[in-house]
Amino acid sequence: MSAITETSSQSKITSKSATQVLHIKASRGWVSLKLGELWAYRELLYFLIWRDIKVRYKQTALGAAWAIIQPFSTMVVFSLFFGKLAKMPSDGIPYPIFSYAALVPWTFFASGLTQSSNSLVGSSNLITKVYFPRLVIPLATVLSGVVDFVLALVVLIGMMFYYRMVPTINILWLPVFLLLALITSLGVGLWLSSLNVKYRDVRYIVPFITQFWLFATPIAYPSSLLAEPWRTLYGLNPMVGVVDGFRWALLGTKSFPGPIVLVSAGVAILILVSGAFYFRRMEKTFADIV
Repeated sequence: MSAITETSSQSKITSKSATQVLHIKASRGWVSLKLGELWAYRELLYFLIWRDIKVRYKQTALGAAWAIIQPFSTMVVFSLFFGKLAKMPSDGIPYPIFSYAALVPWTFFASGLTQSSNSLVGSSNLITKVYFPRLVIPLATVLSGVVDFVLALVVLIGMMFYYRMVPTINILWLPVFLLLALITSLGVGLWLSSLNVKYRDVRYIVPFITQFWLFATPIAYPSSLLAEPWRTLYGLNPMVGVVDGFRWALLGTKSFPGPIVLVSAGVAILILVSGAFYFRRMEKTFADIV
């Protein structure tokens, strides 16, 4: 009888010790990023990326073709007005491919910035019902744009063969410049998405920011129009390093834009880190006011 009692008491202790209670408390002040949670919720990240890809082209007649039409049509307009009429220099490269090579990473950046800035508000039902690291939402939105980037890149490679431009070993640098564009887009997106939860005016400001940033980036014109040291300082715009890097890696422009890329990378990392910490600071209020 005593053996049975002892066994039952041990089972109760075991069951109690196996029970885990998770207490979710609001953070105070500046908190850690808890990047380990992103890995723990990696499956959720995958499903959100897949959801964004499907929703983006749901019930559209042309579907994923819009990933090609948008930069290609902009290239046609730039080639007509800047290439033909304004006679804008293009570093000895045919102007259509000169501009399109810049529009491919720019479209990826601009699309990620625009959609991530409204990602939290668009996922309000999910945020108010389930706990998960909110950083997953803007990250999934930006990463889903990689599919569009690949489609636009295929057209760019086709244009290179049309103009008889053979890729060099420099093309191995392409993932680095794509990563730089992703970091910039995500960093700015974290700032804007956090602010958009509290101030809905942000959604109206984003198109103006994107349009201004477009003309502040050497897409329709080469950065070589600026002399040093102003050209290196121009790299304070992170997309300058991305655009010049893409042209160097794919089209074989004269020299590696090392100083510009270093400055752009430093600014992009600063934007990402500061945006991530600000996002985590404001995360405790998202479910209450979204």
